This record gives sequence, C-alpha cells and structure tokens, in this order.
Amino acid sequence: MSPSEDGHTRKLEEIARTLADAYVTKQAVPPPIQSHPELTIDDAYEIQMCQIRERLVEGNLVRGYKVGITSVAMQKMVGVDQPDFGHLMRDMFHLEHMPIPAADYLQPRVEPEIAFVMGKELSGPGVNVAEAIRAVDFVLPSLELIDSRVENWKIGIVDTISDNASSGGVILGSKPTKLDGVDLTTVGCNLTVDSQLVATGAGSAVLGSPINALVWLCNTLGARGISFKPGDVILPGSITVAKDVRAGSVARAEFTGLGSVTAVFS
Repeated sequence: MSPSEDGHTRKLEEIARTLADAYVTKQAVPPPIQSHPELTIDDAYEIQMCQIRERLVEGNLVRGYKVGITSVAMQKMVGVDQPDFGHLMRDMFHLEHMPIPAADYLQPRVEPEIAFVMGKELSGPGVNVAEAIRAVDFVLPSLELIDSRVENWKIGIVDTISDNASSGGVILGSKPTKLDGVDLTTVGCNLTVDSQLVATGAGSAVLGSPINALVWLCNTLGARGISFKPGDVILPGSITVAKDVRAGSVARAEFTGLGSVTAVFS
C-alpha cells in the first residue's frame, strides 16, 4: 500500500470512528462530506463497513439488510439516481409492543415497510424477479426505526451511506404472509403516530414494487461478495414518508392484507 493509499484508509477509519462514537455519546456530528468533499460513494461504503466489522468483532451479527432512498422524491433530494443499502444487526431488532427506549436514539423516525424473510440462499449479481420470489419464505408488516448520527438530518448520499444508511432499528409484526397470497404493488398502508393518521402510501412507492428493491439489493450485494442467507430480514424501502417519534410515542402501521405492527417508545 502506498503512503497516499495508507493515508486515505486512515481517513476513512477516522470518519467511521467519529460516527460510531456518536452512538455512544448521543451527540450528532457534522456531515462527513462537509469536512471531506472528496469522498466518493465507494468511500462511504468502506466507512460503513469499518463500523460493521468493528461490531462483528464485538460479537454482534448481521441479521439482514435494508434498502434506502427508494422513492424518486428522496433520490432527487440527495442528488442520486439509485438507492443505497445498510446492514441490520442483531441488536437492532425490537419486539412489537415492548417499550423501546427513545433516549437510545438521536433523531428517531419511523417508516412502514414490507419486510421480506428469506427462505433460501440467494446470490447476485444476475438475479431476476422470479429467482428472488422463489427464495422468499414470507413477508411481514414492519416499522423501520431510522436515525441519523449526522446533525439535523442534513445528509447527502455519502453521509447516509457512511452512517449505515441511517439505520436505527426494526420492529417486525407477527403475521407472516406468503407471496402468492398478495400483490405487493397494491398493498396500502396507513401510518399513525399517537392515534393520528400521519401518512399513507402503497407498495408501488418502493421502486415500483418492493420485489424490485429486493432484486436490486441482492445484485448490488452480490457484486460485493455478499449473499442473502435463510432467515435474513430484508427491508426494501418505505411505503410512506418518515415521521418523527419521541419518548411516549406509539407508532402503528396497518397494511391491507398483511396485518399491522406497533412500536411503543418509552
């Protein structure tokens, strides 16, 4: 490794440590791109992976993956023409109806998603829709708890990728549904926070279909040597806009044909 390459690696590791420290201190940090405008998307994924590798060393496990920035509006906002992805770690999963400490997060928001649970291994690149459908065991209603270690959610594509795609947590519902029993593009969703309807949407908001997001992610991860394993949970992207939550909030997503999921914040 040349001195310049070594210096670049150390810079990425330092940015990763700064973001990782924000989990502990609960103090948001400036956007990485603000201090390092030269960062690329590949750099951002390496910053993300630095943090994931450290979590694995500490004994954590990868239990799935998430797709972010799936809507056209969000892509325009951060100036990209494709989604991004993050890792779902074992300690990110919360039980439905059980209190989630809001103080564990900096700027928490919830998004309703149709979660895929994989039944077979699936490896890209080159995976098509038919292969992806065959590999899915069932889907579940879910709420993704997104959070940002970046101040005031002032994120661009490099910032959110570096921050594990703004991941926070996952709450899964308990009603599994086989794919042959539902058309994911037409599934509607009502999101309520504290009994107030705050957002509505449909499955088609996720790249035209959540299945498309699943295929994109499998092929994107496959190019990086990562496969889906049986039992992996895949979050394909939000059906609605994200909404803020705080201590005392109760968020509930109701999906037509799939059931509901509730998250309670203490």
